[in-house]
Amino acid sequence: MTSQTALPDLPARAALLLDLDGTLLDIAPTPDAVVVPPGLLPALRRLRAALDNALAVVSGRPIGQIEALLESVPYAVAGEHGGAIRHAPGAAAERPDLPAVPAGWVARAERLAAGWPGVLLERKAHGLVLHYRLEPAAGPALHQALLSMLDGDAALFTLMPAHMAWEVKPRAADKGKAVQRLMARPPFAGRVPLYVGDDVTDEDGMRAAREMGGTGLRVQEVFGDAAGVRAWLHALAGRHGR
Repeated sequence: MTSQTALPDLPARAALLLDLDGTLLDIAPTPDAVVVPPGLLPALRRLRAALDNALAVVSGRPIGQIEALLESVPYAVAGEHGGAIRHAPGAAAERPDLPAVPAGWVARAERLAAGWPGVLLERKAHGLVLHYRLEPAAGPALHQALLSMLDGDAALFTLMPAHMAWEVKPRAADKGKAVQRLMARPPFAGRVPLYVGDDVTDEDGMRAAREMGGTGLRVQEVFGDAAGVRAWLHALAGRHGR
């Protein structure tokens, strides 16, 4: 892990946008097995207060799952790679007009998962994920099968690698667009975005933050792992927290 003395501080009038799995939380064997470490939520609460609420979580998970893990701590939440955004606590989710995954694709993904005992199918409102962490040998075969499935609809949907998983999602949903939508509204508007993520799906979010004059940080390059991110957040909360 990088030395804390070398880690970045918050810029003046910062907005902090954080990925979830692999960034705030350690990757687990299955999505429902993740653990929220003690002390994380209090540190995030202190940072949210210090940032005048400009703290958001941007994840591929559905909003309901994010809120079940982090409660009401983030002021805003973008789920499903921006396929749903809750701009404020208690607000209804904003859902961009996105295509639905064809029913035939879901049925095919179910058959693929059934063919490998350790492969898990995760359904989303506008996509699906095949997790193979418990069945690493399935990765290449799943990749080829999903590529074949998408053939002919590549203009609307894309296949993205994740942590020992393959995700089918609409091209119009990405974390960069989620960052742009979040930063267009209070309490984020007019602030300097600092985005932290660890995966290929986070690259759009990092790029959007940089294009707005802010910073995009990759976990592995700056913090080492999610534990390093949490240590950094605790340090920031001690320095800036109210």
